[in-house]
Amino acid sequence: MLADTLIRTPRTAGLSVIQPTGAHGARELSGWRAHLAPGERVSHRLPGHEMVVVLQEGSGTFRAGGTEGDSASEGFHITDEWTVSRRGVFEERATALYLPPDVEVTITATTPLEAILIATPLAATARVTDAVPVLRLPSEVEVLARGRGHYGRHVHNLFVTDPHARRLMVGETFNPPGNWSSFPPHKHDGRNGEPELEEVYHFRVDPPQGFGQQILYTNDGEEVTHVVRDGDVVVLPYGYHPVAAAPGYSLYYLWAMVGAERKLALYEDPAHRWIHDIPNA
Repeated sequence: MLADTLIRTPRTAGLSVIQPTGAHGARELSGWRAHLAPGERVSHRLPGHEMVVVLQEGSGTFRAGGTEGDSASEGFHITDEWTVSRRGVFEERATALYLPPDVEVTITATTPLEAILIATPLAATARVTDAVPVLRLPSEVEVLARGRGHYGRHVHNLFVTDPHARRLMVGETFNPPGNWSSFPPHKHDGRNGEPELEEVYHFRVDPPQGFGQQILYTNDGEEVTHVVRDGDVVVLPYGYHPVAAAPGYSLYYLWAMVGAERKLALYEDPAHRWIHDIPNA
């Protein structure tokens, strides 16, 4: 049910589950938040899952794999470690780390640090035996302008068309104050012949006391509107899902998608496609 797709989890120290599978409409995607003070460290390994870690803010290190000969990393025995930093999602482009199945990630903070981890299962037949962790640097982020006027926004592709991830597609969307995104309303639930993709949004708001709106609706009349605040998560299991930022507040969401085919695809609501034809809409 679309009414049960909003997840609001208070920030707590360490590594916390903020979006589990099997709840709120999620079947394959899961997510965690690492919220660390200087000097704190967390590790995470999810057998049979590929994972993407997106730095939200702070500085520290990302470490992938175990020490040489550590059987816990099952085929990836050489440790890679990177120094990472980001002033904030509204100030700098992302640094993101892709992890193949069964590779452990360790995040260590040198300043207050927050990162989001998103994972999905990967069948044994889809795994690549020589796959290695890959760090996406801010200079490597693909920046795309989408829409125009009051539905203009920017999309940052992190791992979308790359050759590294097998199933996950991960990126970021930035709404200026008062603007809409995922507009004209679109969906990718397969009900009109488009490929079926499960999706999740992780929201941030600037200034953080603000809010946005996440609308979800279907052609058969199911609809709900969530007030989304900084740190909220919304699962998008099916239906159209436009987003609006409140006036005065910039809105960001980290998005992840997964489906049978690793390919971006959408179906726009025919009732609203006309906006493409309006000059300066």
